[in-house]
Amino acid sequence: QVQVVESGGGLVQPGGSLRLSCAASGAIFLISSMAWYRQAPGKQRDLVAQITVSGRETYTDSVKGRFTVSRDTAKNTMYLYLQMNNLKPEDTAVYYCNAHRDLGGNDYWGQGTQVTVSS
Repeated sequence: QVQVVESGGGLVQPGGSLRLSCAASGAIFLISSMAWYRQAPGKQRDLVAQITVSGRETYTDSVKGRFTVSRDTAKNTMYLYLQMNNLKPEDTAVYYCNAHRDLGGNDYWGQGTQVTVSS
């Protein structure tokens, strides 16, 4: 089992920055990749950025050049970060951290953290 906990988020003005953090603990040796998803009201949950254990990064087009995903590992915890710059109102959503295991196709989710971009 893998436990996932996010932190960060909040209210920021357009053009501002925020950094989200995520900690995955437990059976982290099973994790193949980690990712950030977001879900706006009335919409489906979409992938924002993903990073594999080998370090390969993937971004959705709307955040390329503004968001940066990174990861780190310490003892029995894998950390995932999302640096968000030049935030726009359309970035407003609940952001979820995901840990994925290719073997078995398991996904582990955090509880979500609200990001609101508004003046």
